[in-house]
Amino acid sequence: MKKDTTTTIKRAERFQIILIGEGILVGGIAGLVVLLYRMCLENAGAWRNAILDYAGRSPARMAGWFLLLALMAVLTARLLKYEPMISGSGIPQLEGEMVGKLEQKWWKVLPAKFAGGFLCMLGGLALGREGPSIQIGAMVGKGVSKGLDRGKTEEKFLLTCGASAGLAAAFHAPLAGVMFSLEEVHKNFSVSVLLSVMTASLTADFLSSSVLGVDSVFQFDIVQALPQEYYGLILLLGVVLGILGAFYNWFTLKAQALYGKAKRLNTTGRIMIPFFCAGLLGFTAPELLGSGHSLIEYLTNEDVLLGTVLLVLAGRFLFSAVSFGSGAPGGIFFPLLVLGGYIGGAFATAGVQFFGLEPMYINNFVLLAMAGYFAAIVRAPLTGIILIFEMTGSLSQMMSLSMVSIVAYIVASLLRSKPIYESLLENLLKKQGEKVVQEHGQKILVNYVVRQGSRLEDVQISEISWPENCLLVAIQRGSQEIIPKGRTKLLVGDTIVTMTDERDRAVVHDKMERLCSDMF
Repeated sequence: MKKDTTTTIKRAERFQIILIGEGILVGGIAGLVVLLYRMCLENAGAWRNAILDYAGRSPARMAGWFLLLALMAVLTARLLKYEPMISGSGIPQLEGEMVGKLEQKWWKVLPAKFAGGFLCMLGGLALGREGPSIQIGAMVGKGVSKGLDRGKTEEKFLLTCGASAGLAAAFHAPLAGVMFSLEEVHKNFSVSVLLSVMTASLTADFLSSSVLGVDSVFQFDIVQALPQEYYGLILLLGVVLGILGAFYNWFTLKAQALYGKAKRLNTTGRIMIPFFCAGLLGFTAPELLGSGHSLIEYLTNEDVLLGTVLLVLAGRFLFSAVSFGSGAPGGIFFPLLVLGGYIGGAFATAGVQFFGLEPMYINNFVLLAMAGYFAAIVRAPLTGIILIFEMTGSLSQMMSLSMVSIVAYIVASLLRSKPIYESLLENLLKKQGEKVVQEHGQKILVNYVVRQGSRLEDVQISEISWPENCLLVAIQRGSQEIIPKGRTKLLVGDTIVTMTDERDRAVVHDKMERLCSDMF
């Protein structure tokens, strides 16, 4: 059923109440689906370890495991051919759909991503569950939207709710789920989206916690907060993380490009490479397989030599690039946290051996580096800070977490390193020829925030060259809603509510983002 302008605006007046109820519904369904996905992945990891222990006792069994890996690679490639949108983490696909440049078939993505992620974890690829969980949750939101016959405006809210619920259920991190969805997916902090996303995230986390418990993902001790005398080291660590974060983005994209240049490799051939590497590592360095959760436990609970930390860091870094670059269904979110933790561990271990740092503070630097590395790569520092707090259960590091995240963010920005998901989306759109949804008739309300230093700051509406096929519906200034007129002057922090046809959404979004962003 097509939604005309009057219907869209009237329904938008009751969004806050409607979306809270729909947020609970999406959060409940997405929470259950992602919970099942998380349990399947954990079982896959346990089964893989048992199989490797059994197969390593004879050459014939080892050969049998390689045959099974080849079969898993073929099945994963078949899933990618069936639904190409399950490639990689799924977050770029979601962001592309949010701005109207991609369209995902939720009923195909859901089962294919679920099965593909399970096969990759069973095989031992160095991929995470968070990106797939976010995409799966978002597709639940889209399925609910289609089932309830909601318009495109409302569908975007439900996609965001599902993404938030997916991250909350995957990591027992409801606040990080909210922040990531607002900071990275929806890119908007309006009251309507905040309330709906919070209800979805909390609902999903409640369901997940009821089954798996309330323990944080990482279990390691932080004896006490870093004394101020070590804050210089925090700033230095931030610089190191910013540089290495920019290198991670470059290397990840380069690995993806190398796979793309190998014209003789079809989808099956590309997927076969990381599965074969996982087979070799399974019998030589099994600790490098999977998401890497055990690596953090090893680093934070044992006395590890600097050489060992650097060796694990290098091996894990290369295998992560090989796994993700192939296009296999799986995320980089958790693996990059593991890499960040090892960078922090190497930094602190070097400090202990050469600069007299107290060994009791090594875990502090592991935690700090996770947040800083995330901020440098994803460019979502608030999400990183909150995520590390929720995943470790430690509140004592908020000041130092903020410092290292800000410094890493600034350094990566100065190096002109784009946020990784933005770069991955650009690559995806290039492959697909930047497809835009071609449906007609649906009207979409989109919010844009006037940022400090933008072209819109302290300028009257009549003086601005607005995008074609874009209607200004309202200006939200705090709790006040202003009807836009030619003489209305826009201020920093104003939320501009626009309406456009679905077919023009992508073009209008890009032009509005340029108007609202910093000129310099």
